Amino acid sequence: MKRGRRKTEDIIRILRDSEGLSVDEACRKHGISQATFNRYKKQFGGMSVKEAQRLRELEKENAELKKLLADQLLKARTLEIALEKNV
Repeated sequence: MKRGRRKTEDIIRILRDSEGLSVDEACRKHGISQATFNRYKKQFGGMSVKEAQRLRELEKENAELKKLLADQLLKARTLEIALEKNV
């Protein structure tokens, strides 16, 4: 049965708890595979919880800005098409 996604803060705590342990011991302790552990370490290895929260905020803001840009480009394209038909 597939488990839900872990929060970034939980992943960072797993990595912190695993310091000093072998990869096998850390994976066994937290119930994750070695591939998952290595992916977590690669993605969040040197990050603190505050940095991860800020990263999530920035990603959310970036997504909102991309939506706004797409809306503006769509409006501009619609106006261009309307003007071409009138000419």
